[in-house]
Amino acid sequence: MTTESPRPLLIVEDDIALQKQLRWSFDQYETLTAADRENALAQIHRHNPAVVTMDLGLPPDADNVSEGFRLLEQILATAPDTKVIVLTGQNDRANALRAIALGAYDFFAKPFEPELLALTIDRAFRLHDLQQENQRLLAMQHPAALAGLLTRDAGMQRVCRTIEKVANSNATVLLLGESGTGKELLARGLHESSANRNDRFVAINCAAIPENLLESELFGYEKGAFTGAVKTTPGKIESANGGTLMLDEIGDLPLPLQSKLLRFLQERVIERIGGRQEIPVDVRIVCATHQDLKSQIADGRFREDLYYRLAEIVVTIPALRERIGDAALLAHAFVRRFANEQKRGSMTLCEEAVRAIESHRWPGNVRELENCIKRAVIMADGSRITLEDIGLDAEKSAEVEFIDLRKVRDDAERNAIVTALGRTNGNLLRTSEILGISRPTLYDLMHRLGLK
Repeated sequence: MTTESPRPLLIVEDDIALQKQLRWSFDQYETLTAADRENALAQIHRHNPAVVTMDLGLPPDADNVSEGFRLLEQILATAPDTKVIVLTGQNDRANALRAIALGAYDFFAKPFEPELLALTIDRAFRLHDLQQENQRLLAMQHPAALAGLLTRDAGMQRVCRTIEKVANSNATVLLLGESGTGKELLARGLHESSANRNDRFVAINCAAIPENLLESELFGYEKGAFTGAVKTTPGKIESANGGTLMLDEIGDLPLPLQSKLLRFLQERVIERIGGRQEIPVDVRIVCATHQDLKSQIADGRFREDLYYRLAEIVVTIPALRERIGDAALLAHAFVRRFANEQKRGSMTLCEEAVRAIESHRWPGNVRELENCIKRAVIMADGSRITLEDIGLDAEKSAEVEFIDLRKVRDDAERNAIVTALGRTNGNLLRTSEILGISRPTLYDLMHRLGLK
């Protein structure tokens, strides 16, 4: 039978006597202590405590609250889910309210009753647990929203987090990225993550439809509005009512239609061609383009006022060549998918093919890679896909440097230690605290890396 280890509680207090009293009062927790801002941040990075109690008056000027407020802001920026309980003086209500406004969970005036503070700490832990469980359940509730997007790249993961954050707002989103980077996939993911996921997702490519037909496609038309209009037909905007409308390649929208789209975004009503009735439409707009809209504005080819209506949230999608490790990751996934579709059984990429994929620039991005792998799966003679099957010119591809994991790790550790030593002016104790390691471990690392 195992017993659950005590939960970490960080106490930030420069008064040693009060620090000891707090540790004694809350011995049911793993009480961590810090006497200043740097030590407190080191403990946050090392132990990630769910609850922190802190005094606002901290060294080097304990009579001033500026250091305490600076620490509070840094804690909430580093670990926004952390519950911070601020301890203040009896006549310090203004600073207590300021701390709450910044995001502190609660405040207590000194001297305080340990029993009452213990209740507040317990409540903070319970609230933290409930919020973590809520986040876990929400993630389980809609797991497939961005399931079609595969990445290990930090930049692309930030894009996904941005999409998830803005999904439940009503902001218009502008997706910028080269052709083939997955703009429509992200737009669909945004729709699937939003509250209107059960309504329609409608996409239209503004560059693929002739200018004389694009207006009727977007806004619809009444019967008899022009030759061939034999019945009243709603447009794409009206069809997406209640859901999401994606305007792909918005940079190719003709100027006359830009004016009409701007009016719709301002008024949220449309008029069909040949009609006089204003039709209200409630739709989420997501736009995408590979073009530089600001350059088009300077050239007079795109309306500036329309740009600022569309660019409430701008998401820039990195090209595949900028996504570290993603080309090979996606290639393996595409091999599995197309081998299954083509009933080719189990297929793999040979090492030379993988290296060629990693070194290729992929100007067509994920779409080009997908087509390349599909062709290779179909053309391969056996179960292994060779460099010839991939069809890339190995001589023109830059040679991929062999990855030495030990060297990468040593370089990262050396850079982190040198930075921390510079920050602490060579104080090894402070350096070990900033790095979140013990002093003997720091000595061993410095000896191994040749640092003196």
